[in-house]
Amino acid sequence: MARITAGIASSHIPLLGVAADQGKAGEEYFKPIFAGYDWTREWIAQPENKPDAVVLVYNDHASAFDMKVIPTFAIGCAERFGICDEGWGPRPVPDVEGHPDLAWHIAQSLILDEFDMTMINEMEVDHGLTVPLTMMFGAPEAWPVKVIPLAVNVVTYPPPSGNRCWALGEAIARAVDSFGEDLNVQIWGTGGMSHQLQGPRAGLINAEWDNRFLDMMTGDSDEARWIPHIEYLRETGSEGIEMVMWLIMRGALGKKTKCLHRHYHVPCSNTAIGHLVLEPD
Repeated sequence: MARITAGIASSHIPLLGVAADQGKAGEEYFKPIFAGYDWTREWIAQPENKPDAVVLVYNDHASAFDMKVIPTFAIGCAERFGICDEGWGPRPVPDVEGHPDLAWHIAQSLILDEFDMTMINEMEVDHGLTVPLTMMFGAPEAWPVKVIPLAVNVVTYPPPSGNRCWALGEAIARAVDSFGEDLNVQIWGTGGMSHQLQGPRAGLINAEWDNRFLDMMTGDSDEARWIPHIEYLRETGSEGIEMVMWLIMRGALGKKTKCLHRHYHVPCSNTAIGHLVLEPD
């Protein structure tokens, strides 16, 4: 039987992909950012922790989707996902290998569990998905895990509520548990933390709120699932709503979690970097 063994949360700031690709990770500005992932890279490389598959929750940045079609929840069921051109050429990273059998099983289970999923059979992925892979695995010739992309609309209103995202995570856990193959599955929630990219509040960082949110991810509280959209907007900026994607990861880990690793650093581009490694407790 497949099982979700751990959850990882991470910002997916595009500048980190640029730094990694250009060999700048050791420079003074980037060194403390990348150093916060050293523990995770060592941990995930150990055979008992290396996942067979990752359900990677992220948001598309007008690469695969645009204003013509914006699914609330979309799951990638293909065998392979190429790397998109976000305006300066595709990142020089490997294509992402999918896990169609598990992806289709999860899609069917979620729909029968009354989540209206969009199934994607052809899609290129952007920095929202590739930067977390880089932060965990560096620059391999091929990614060492199979990835099921799960794209969430946090680009235009209305995005899904925190409660709906948490419940989706719970449903993903049920789906994985019912898959017959013996697999070590991790679920990653990406995006955030507090940031705003435009307007008079551009550059907003709310470190106090960010750290309180990180606190909520550990233990047995479900307080985070009830945070209203207006609080994300007011306290964390227009792009802070990305943190609802962390709640899918948290919901999938069950009633209680234990924090194995935590990293928070300011500044990183025009935001903060947040990163957690959690396991069910």
